[in-house]
Amino acid sequence: MTNQNFRFTKKHEWVLPLNENRARIGITDHAQQELGDIVFFENGEIGDQLAAEDSIGVIESVKAASEVYSPLTGKIVKVNENLEDEPELINNDPLESGWLLEIEYSHPEELENLLSEADYQSFINEGEE
Repeated sequence: MTNQNFRFTKKHEWVLPLNENRARIGITDHAQQELGDIVFFENGEIGDQLAAEDSIGVIESVKAASEVYSPLTGKIVKVNENLEDEPELINNDPLESGWLLEIEYSHPEELENLLSEADYQSFINEGEE
């Protein structure tokens, strides 16, 4: 089990609210397993304004390249610089040291549209849409 504050999307991103208007974003363990060995992450820039569902970057693995989408509307305020030299952190620890970026979100109600861990696990078990 993860921290109960984690929220998930059906596109396999996770969100961890850090305070009342800031959240950390990454991809789920399921997503990193599907991608295989990750070799590169190209992220958005600090200061980029995002709408929910906007691309925040591309993860490249030995199998494929995959877009990552912002679950929330807001502004990128921090990127995980460790991924530049160690993209494998996404594989090794996707919910902790493999986080992608932090966003200052402007619509907290969007968090309510995201899945709980139990709902996300059910979604995976039922098969993806």
